[in-house]
Amino acid sequence: MTENLENIIKEREKKLTKIKNFGFSPFPILSYRNFEIKKAIKNFGILSKKQTEIIIAGRIRGKRVHGAITFCDIEDATEKIQAVFKEDTLGKRGYEFFLENFDIGDIIEIKGTLFKTKVGEKSILVSNYKMLAKSLLSLPEKWHGIEDIEIRFRKRYLDLIFNTKIRKNFEIRSKIIQEIRNFLYKEGFLEVETPILQPLYGGARAKPFKTHLNSLNIDLYLRISPELYLKRLLIGGFEKVFEIGKCFRNEGIDKFHNPDFTMLEFYWAYSDYKKLMKFTEKMLSSLIKKIFKKTKIVFQEKEINFKAPWQRIEFDALFQKELNINYDVISREALFAKAKDLGLEIEENLPKYEIADEIFKKIIRPKILQPTFIIHYPLGFQVLAKSLEDNPKRLANFQLIVAGIEIINAFSELNDPLEQKRRFEEQEEILNKTGFSEIQRKDDDFLEALSYGMPPAAGFGMGIDRLVMLLLNANNLREIILFPTMRPK
Repeated sequence: MTENLENIIKEREKKLTKIKNFGFSPFPILSYRNFEIKKAIKNFGILSKKQTEIIIAGRIRGKRVHGAITFCDIEDATEKIQAVFKEDTLGKRGYEFFLENFDIGDIIEIKGTLFKTKVGEKSILVSNYKMLAKSLLSLPEKWHGIEDIEIRFRKRYLDLIFNTKIRKNFEIRSKIIQEIRNFLYKEGFLEVETPILQPLYGGARAKPFKTHLNSLNIDLYLRISPELYLKRLLIGGFEKVFEIGKCFRNEGIDKFHNPDFTMLEFYWAYSDYKKLMKFTEKMLSSLIKKIFKKTKIVFQEKEINFKAPWQRIEFDALFQKELNINYDVISREALFAKAKDLGLEIEENLPKYEIADEIFKKIIRPKILQPTFIIHYPLGFQVLAKSLEDNPKRLANFQLIVAGIEIINAFSELNDPLEQKRRFEEQEEILNKTGFSEIQRKDDDFLEALSYGMPPAAGFGMGIDRLVMLLLNANNLREIILFPTMRPK
């Protein structure tokens, strides 16, 4: 702690003591606020004309002393207003007490009447005031934005105080999630909750976080996906279920990944991936229109149009178009060599489909700008997805790619317990032979549940953080996660 900072804290602690000595609490239990600032400004004409006394509250963001009159900027979550403190209104003692003990950063309650200054600024003339929370640390004089980007993420509370745009973005994030919920409710889906601590991780290809439950003396995993539990609910008789919640993957951190993230997953009995594509178009286009009043957005200076229908292109056709590769014909070794030629760092023991996935993610996907469904991935990509009936080597699935970002992963769910068991065992063999840890583990309890019969169904997974990042034109997931994971200082 610098000497200057220590002096500031000592000085403010003295003011804290003075407030207490005068018989006031610097942290009272109750505020009598009866108007948000935005509401007060909206009703300015009526309130000012009738000289109605109102009570507002907020943080002091600016303080300008001009002898016997002081102007302060007061800000709450809704708006900012100028408060005018006058010696002839408050009395000499009340005015000086304010000047001596109230600082920028303090949270204050103000009673007064609304009026316009000579220059026409809507203001509140203070007749009484009260400390609600004394700030012992002074707000930084400057907030450097992008230059202090790491400090912004570490001290998000300061970022929110200084950057109203960031605060607005998190309000929009909340509205996006609310509108998704509302849409699914209207479509007849039931919101449910499934375990975050799981005895066996599953539902995606990812490395888990491991923990230990002392009371039962068992190891557990933080879920990487709620999928296998949500499908148990289909088996149990529910037909439309969804969950919005946190998932956890013990992997790298970059602009598109955070160790804990928010997912939407829903499962729809008696549906399939084709119906799901139309449903996805309807859901996202209506969501974007509701939030932004149009179906076009701008991301990284490029216009993206979410008006349906969106392009559908087969995985094979995309590989052929972009790289002149026939996936069925090319050998694993030749595909591995091609990946090396493209400058990719690929593990030697990866299966063929994993190599293709790396090529797709690093080389092909970044070129896709407009909303595009990539359909019919090769068998192996999704262990839990059904194969096409007319082409068992291809999956009844899709990914939605926008601006090079994978937003949605969805497919017709595999409901054949014997085929599911075979695929699980195949994955276990890959783990044993190669040590490749990002595989679907064999879940015997899920297989038992599946053996009782699950209706044909479509399953859908969407990263909420990535969708919000896209819609708000953010450069990084950390911009739209309130408290992103950071390395300790």
